[in-house]
Amino acid sequence: MNELVFVGTSDAFGAGGRRQSAILVRAPSGAVLLDCGATTGTGLAALGIPRQEIDAIVVSHFHGDHFGGIPLLLLAAIYEDRRRRPLRIAGPPGVEKRVRTAALALGHGIDGRDLPFELRFQELRAGEDTEVGPVSVRAFETRHQPDACPHGFLVRAGSRRVAFSGDTGWFDALPGLVAGADVFVSECTQLRRGLDFHLSLDELTEHRARFDVGRMLLTHLGEAMSQRRGRCEIETADDGLAVRF
Repeated sequence: MNELVFVGTSDAFGAGGRRQSAILVRAPSGAVLLDCGATTGTGLAALGIPRQEIDAIVVSHFHGDHFGGIPLLLLAAIYEDRRRRPLRIAGPPGVEKRVRTAALALGHGIDGRDLPFELRFQELRAGEDTEVGPVSVRAFETRHQPDACPHGFLVRAGSRRVAFSGDTGWFDALPGLVAGADVFVSECTQLRRGLDFHLSLDELTEHRARFDVGRMLLTHLGEAMSQRRGRCEIETADDGLAVRF
């Protein structure tokens, strides 16, 4: 049985007192973390999810609320978990340099450190299927700040598929890119249209019929959306929500 666990569902600012972007995908052959925001370590602990369960981390783009938790997760893997099995980190082109630079800037550099486990980096390129630990990932470009290398994903876990928008504003190709997913997890930072680089409930409700997906869940909820969660036209996720698919 496959399962999604929403570790963090807030925007960058912790709207509603919730955690930043992180979703655990449990597949029959292992577990993958989609995004690892700065609050992910706290979220995993609160939900009783051992870090050792994670086989790979897949990064949607290079903003701190989506990959800022990786340096401390690596540090915990070394000193707390005594991890020995490999860990993969996959993301847009340049992911290894970005992670290493972030770790150094935060005072926990990994360059030259003798890690007790193998750390593998993989670059994901739009339109290509890539095996990342226990899942297959197809990345697609999204409409977000270009310098963050924004991508969404279609993740195949066994015979089931999960789509994740990452951060994005509306673009007409989005429904086609996630078509056929058993679950589509879409960002919905805004209640009303506003920022070009984030989606709104208005837009997703307007275009809902174009999404050929089994189930649609909204995440990355800003302040106004946080206050409306559980009372929207489309289902909203919350920290700790577990969904079987």
